[in-house]
Amino acid sequence: MVRNGQSTHVRAASAWVSAAALTAALAGCGDVGGGTIGGGEDDDVLKIGFVSTETGSSALFGEANAYVIESMEQWFSDHPVTVDGVNHTVEIIVKDSQSSSARAGEVAAELINSDGVDLVLTSSTPDITNPVSEQCEANAVPCISTVAPWQPFAIREGDQPADLKYSYHAFWGLEDVSAVYADMWSQVDTNKKAAGLFPNDPDGQAWSANFPALTKDTGVTIDDPGLYPNGTQDFSAQLSAFEGHDILVGVPIPPDFTTFWQQAGQQSYRPKIATIGKALLFPSAVESLGNAGDGLTSEVWWHPTAPFTSSLTGQTAQELADQYEADTGKQWTQPLGFAEALFEITVAAVEQAGSTEPDAIIEALSTLEVSTVVGDVAWGVDDTVPPYVAKTPLVGGQWRLDEGEDEGRNPYELVVVSNELAPQIPTGGEVEPLR
Repeated sequence: MVRNGQSTHVRAASAWVSAAALTAALAGCGDVGGGTIGGGEDDDVLKIGFVSTETGSSALFGEANAYVIESMEQWFSDHPVTVDGVNHTVEIIVKDSQSSSARAGEVAAELINSDGVDLVLTSSTPDITNPVSEQCEANAVPCISTVAPWQPFAIREGDQPADLKYSYHAFWGLEDVSAVYADMWSQVDTNKKAAGLFPNDPDGQAWSANFPALTKDTGVTIDDPGLYPNGTQDFSAQLSAFEGHDILVGVPIPPDFTTFWQQAGQQSYRPKIATIGKALLFPSAVESLGNAGDGLTSEVWWHPTAPFTSSLTGQTAQELADQYEADTGKQWTQPLGFAEALFEITVAAVEQAGSTEPDAIIEALSTLEVSTVVGDVAWGVDDTVPPYVAKTPLVGGQWRLDEGEDEGRNPYELVVVSNELAPQIPTGGEVEPLR
């Protein structure tokens, strides 16, 4: 893998990589000029750019990216991509967005204009996906993105989706997450008054503008005291407005929710259910709250118990999560599955296109259907979303302290408690109110 112009060493081999393949991958990555993986000297090269988010306030969204990228390199060393009968080696060039929209656009431009990639992959909130997409649109290079609700990805100005030609996105929408949230709220006896904690960023703007209408039919009223800037250190104004609200809903970045929740405890604000997007997606973020994270709820875009399998490696969702934990010593995290799905989509699109030319890849994406480790992904089949959007399954989950005494157990377990929109994903219990 080439990372910001330099090669990096490959992580420990996964279960599905042979020892010989690992040796070859390590040898290839040991040279500073390396980066191409798989096949022989006569093969062509498929160059994939990846704008990751590995540092900054949103780094938890990219926590698993390096692992997946290096695992994919190992996979491609034994399985070159076949394009119109010709084996292609794979070169993956990674650049860190540093959690900055401006930086994301800059490195996307570098990947396109300096590195000459055939397509660009990206994830990690609209702050990152949108500027990357804009660079791809300007340069007529395919972009495949995920991990951002489709509305803030697609609707960039006004109230209508942008006319995107080179950007294809796979994720759920606000209509889905609001339905999941409402189902979780219905499992707890509340006064149906919800406090809205929305930041002044693309996610917060989209959620605050759409959630009140999307939840109105459930009888829940969302009171929004106004958008706050990311990095806020004092949430006294919000907490004062939230008094008497049994439900808390919002989409803050992880460090901001940690600050808010600590101050909520100090000021004795304790809703009966707190459902927070973005900040509560990651085990390390919940662990940072100590015991105060017990019972918090959030959307779940990917879970090891989901009955999905990788179209590349044949690993199930559970096998991928288990291997990640074994190789890294960290608890599985939701972006893990979507990082791998980006490569599944890429291979399926290029092979269906029979070409690495941009227009051929885009034509293939427009009708692509592929079963991935995050579920079935298909474009052009749902007229409720823009043609460049493919929706993925969504369920709801609750974080619960794992009080078992076995050595090596994770401090928190994410239990699926709502599968109304995706009944194929099993639940592990029902919502328990905050104590």
